[in-house]
Amino acid sequence: MQNELPKNYAPAEFEDRLYRFWVEKGYFRPSEDESAPPYTIVIPPPNITGQLHMGHALDNTLQDILIRYKRMSGFRTLWLPGTDHASIATEAKIVEAMRKEGLTKEDLGREKFLERAWEWKHQYGNRIVSQLKKLGSSCDWSRERFTLDEGCSKAVRKVFKQLYDKGLIYRGERIINWCPHCKTSISNAEVEYEEQDGNFWHIRYPIVGGNGFVEIATTRPETMLGDAAVAVNPADERYQHLIGKYALLPLVGRRIPIVADEHAQLDKGTGCVKITPAHDPNDFEVGRRCHLPMEVVLTDEAKVTENYPKYAGMDRYEARKAILHDLKEGGYLVETENLKHEVGTCYRCGTTIEPMISLQWFVRMEPLAKPAIEAVREGKVRFVPERFDKNYFHWMENTQDWCISRQLWWGHRIPAYYCDSCGHTVVDPDGCEVCPKCGGHMTQDGDTLDTWFSSALWPFSTLGWPEETEDLKTFYPTSTLVTGYDIITFWVSRMIFSALEYTGEVPFDTVLIHGLVRDAQGRKMSKSLGNGIDPLEIIDKYGTDALRFALATGNSPGNDMRFSDEKIEAARNFNNKIWNASRFVRMNLDIETVALPETEALALEDKWLLSQFNRLVSEVRDNLDHYELGIALSKLYDFIWDIFCDWYIELVKPRLNAKGTEENLVCQNVIAWVLSHTMKLLHPYLPFITEEIWQALPHDGESIMVSAYPQPSETLNFPDEEAAMGRIITMIKAIRNRRADMNVPPSRKAKLYLVSSHSETFNEKISLFFVRLASASEVAYVDSYADEGAVQIVTDSATAYIPLADMIDTEKELARLTKEKDNLLGEIARLEKKLSNEGFVAKAPAAVVEGERAKLAKYRETLSGIETAICQLPKA
Repeated sequence: MQNELPKNYAPAEFEDRLYRFWVEKGYFRPSEDESAPPYTIVIPPPNITGQLHMGHALDNTLQDILIRYKRMSGFRTLWLPGTDHASIATEAKIVEAMRKEGLTKEDLGREKFLERAWEWKHQYGNRIVSQLKKLGSSCDWSRERFTLDEGCSKAVRKVFKQLYDKGLIYRGERIINWCPHCKTSISNAEVEYEEQDGNFWHIRYPIVGGNGFVEIATTRPETMLGDAAVAVNPADERYQHLIGKYALLPLVGRRIPIVADEHAQLDKGTGCVKITPAHDPNDFEVGRRCHLPMEVVLTDEAKVTENYPKYAGMDRYEARKAILHDLKEGGYLVETENLKHEVGTCYRCGTTIEPMISLQWFVRMEPLAKPAIEAVREGKVRFVPERFDKNYFHWMENTQDWCISRQLWWGHRIPAYYCDSCGHTVVDPDGCEVCPKCGGHMTQDGDTLDTWFSSALWPFSTLGWPEETEDLKTFYPTSTLVTGYDIITFWVSRMIFSALEYTGEVPFDTVLIHGLVRDAQGRKMSKSLGNGIDPLEIIDKYGTDALRFALATGNSPGNDMRFSDEKIEAARNFNNKIWNASRFVRMNLDIETVALPETEALALEDKWLLSQFNRLVSEVRDNLDHYELGIALSKLYDFIWDIFCDWYIELVKPRLNAKGTEENLVCQNVIAWVLSHTMKLLHPYLPFITEEIWQALPHDGESIMVSAYPQPSETLNFPDEEAAMGRIITMIKAIRNRRADMNVPPSRKAKLYLVSSHSETFNEKISLFFVRLASASEVAYVDSYADEGAVQIVTDSATAYIPLADMIDTEKELARLTKEKDNLLGEIARLEKKLSNEGFVAKAPAAVVEGERAKLAKYRETLSGIETAICQLPKA
């Protein structure tokens, strides 16, 4: 026989032990059954700089629920783990550590810096992996990947070469988003916009050779140093006479042309726009159309260049103040207008980005976006919930060329080489030392690729692509991607177009979107608010299963969730409830094996429980198949807490105590079978407690996680017994509620008289239920009862009478019954009116109409019982 369960639920005593057991047994690896259908999830790779936060915990809990469910359902499952090198974040941490030593990147040089970076990765990079294991993640750790490992790096270089050869990667000067803090370009997807207080400064630009001026307005006066023109709309009659003339750039004294371009809007401001081609994406396009010079006036640190000595070296905001002061002194500043506007910031550090022209590498997006848009439109990839495809379409249909070069050392170095002698460019994934054109020495591009460039290949590069590996053949395309809505643009969209371009197939068929984990007040967790919750602290205090339960409870695809003390305490209480009930069951078992008895041997309550369980199995499977993970857990919670613990266990305690009898043996098998199979249903959510309990029960096999997930069975449907137990439980609850209303303690027993037309339900066979659970001293089944001093409890199937005249307040009882009668009369009137409406009866679904009619009949039957009860009250 298995070991007893300890008295107290102490997850710290078994969670780590069980995880080691699973790993040692190889349960996380795909099964060797090649006939089984594959089911694959690739983990959204956490950054090696990361520590487990609530977002990670939610994301990986949802993935683990799905993978454990599919594994138990007979799929050949692979949950492939790995980590991301996170160029910007990792380099920033290493640079900061070096700064404390008084060192810079340049002091070390590239090779020495990269040695440090790899040392840092080996020292800290596995921290997040060990934390994911603590969460119970059943990943196949033998296949763990890293975005900078040789296989992934080979895939990156091959893709770069393929796109370059097809003209889909190019190098050119364009406006990019520059982060002065991270000192690198970032893509449009990495720019986060936030509303900030700002100003519109109205400035006069004198007309050369005349007495007039044009007035422009800008939010960034420091960039005026790089102005190359003033634009007016060609249809603007106010300025027709100025087109082709020149304005004088204040403070600088440079003549700049007044050009005609539709970028200037007739109805916006004065209709005149300053054009700074090197520092604004719209101005850049005007500059190209009008062949204007493009001068960068800010350095990589967003300081004014040496070309403007008075302001040289000033930070952009310091320069702004100085320039505004000088404009005011010179009489050029006309007006300062307050405004709120959207300002682009770096998603990594929050610094306001600086648009500037720069020589960078880009991916030409339009040809890649089209098939990716079609794949979602045609249903080859679907979002759950579906509404998130709008985010995807909006991004993909309006996408611009993707800037992929980063001015960093940690990452995939761009496989482009330039001849020192003739400038010839060669792109070669295997390297190039000698110029094929002139024989000169080749120097590799110093930039690295955007981290998302390698992450975009994750679903197939991790499975061995570009090689035709067995893993790639078996597990690609993958099945489900689980991720947050905040990286649909960063990552999901890029994986889809990349997979289609390089493999000819979509990378996954379903994208399950989850929301953010917020605090109890609905606020986003952040360092500044100090409202962050460390999931590892929750695990230490309450156990992993409690954390997972709290994260999955109420979870709805795509929606944010609130995490609170109440949630984690409810999770702990639930686990304690399961533990205590299981321990009680285990203590009452002396059987070595479990088998469901023949139907004829089952008691009423057994059939009721089995039928309820059978429905639960069907509904939970359906919920899981439709990604309704929170709904499935809610049903499991209700079944375990209410049906199994609060009702069935209490109903069968006398049978469990009747050792050596046939009814005891039947009860042991039923209760052990249902508990064991309920643990299987619950296992994907709470893997540790379910394994520990399952191991303590009679079972077949080594582990619950590789046992079969329960299937519904036609032989376990007992609708008549369900209906009968429903009537009994309704009456027991009604008696309990009435006694509670009257403040009658459970210890005070009273004889119970039951009147019902359902004699097949209410008879001597169930008397013990009322004795144990409704404080009855004995139960009599009668055709009628005429004691005016009795209290009546009316349900839709029976009336109970309890002779408690000396313990009740007759007036209060009459008032209560009258109120209940009035409520019923109101409901009956409402339903009668609804059902007399021919439009409702004709248009509503038949099932709805029948449901309303059944409800009306039930209300009328209850009303009849209440009216009888009122008539039988003792007369004052």
